[in-house]
Amino acid sequence: MRPWRSDRPRRQDPRRARILPPILVSLAVSTPCVAADAPRERVGVAELSPQAERAIDRGLAYLAARQNADGSWGAGYRAAMTGLSLMAFMVEGHFPEQGPYGGPLDRAVAFLIAQAKAGGGYMGQSMYEHALATLALSEVWGMTDREGIRDILKQAVEVILRSQSSQGGWRYQPRPTDADISVTVMQIVALASAKEAGIHVPSQVIDRAKAYVLGLQNEGDGGFGYQTPSQTGFARSAAGVMSLLMCGERNTPAVNAGLKYLFRNAPTAGGRSDHFFYGQYYAVQAMYQAGESYYQEWYPRARDALLASQGPDGGWEGGYDATYGTGMAILVLGVPYRFLPIYQR
Repeated sequence: MRPWRSDRPRRQDPRRARILPPILVSLAVSTPCVAADAPRERVGVAELSPQAERAIDRGLAYLAARQNADGSWGAGYRAAMTGLSLMAFMVEGHFPEQGPYGGPLDRAVAFLIAQAKAGGGYMGQSMYEHALATLALSEVWGMTDREGIRDILKQAVEVILRSQSSQGGWRYQPRPTDADISVTVMQIVALASAKEAGIHVPSQVIDRAKAYVLGLQNEGDGGFGYQTPSQTGFARSAAGVMSLLMCGERNTPAVNAGLKYLFRNAPTAGGRSDHFFYGQYYAVQAMYQAGESYYQEWYPRARDALLASQGPDGGWEGGYDATYGTGMAILVLGVPYRFLPIYQR
């Protein structure tokens, strides 16, 4: 498969989204190319509101002010926090070596490359961290001409491939011994991005991963469990549904049952669980991929809940730390942008 970067527009003006009609974005593995100056499609009422745009800008300023001297983000899980923060900037059209955030993002890429070189392709302390970092580097390589990333990506993908368990999923350590839905879905996302970028990913790896996720669906309520079909939850179900859609499962009984579960168990605006950001990150993408009516109902609710919970400093508290909460919130709010190949319909 030919890398996407030859036929996808590179961002010459990182703020150009201000004057272009927004288009929805979501996790997917196949999208049409769009000419750099082509008008972008408007989709219904769930567009990027001025309030959401201001919230994103404040969130990015919050992240920029908290980047570590070595180019990373976060006090712990730095590979994951750096990959997540990179994605947050790129979803609005900011890329390394371009625009006002070009320098900081370039240092972040250098940090991840150094991590990979030191770890033989493995980045971070867990496979979840590794997958987020792999996804971020794959998207950078897809949208810039940064040298050396392809070789790093190949090594990072090899770590994922050799760590797939006999069950078809992945667990937190780079060993093929166990699996859970959270880590597995993140590997599916990273592999999808790398494959679209031209890195070889055997189809049987994705097929086995899809079978593992399907095996975690509870036939009674349509939700997904963590390591067994019991004890279903919103966040893990959002991840499960989205990963099935990425694997080509559209309008199937499993996906339809999962979507119904998400609507029945949607978090309220007034209360947030520990996995609120994680769940909304996957849910909003699943709804967009599922179809217009799903997305139009879901995105405004998620947007309004996030706007109401942004801190006075521009960040969002939640998950591991404010870096995590802020990065995830920006990725949810920024769905109407269309700059990252992996976040397009």
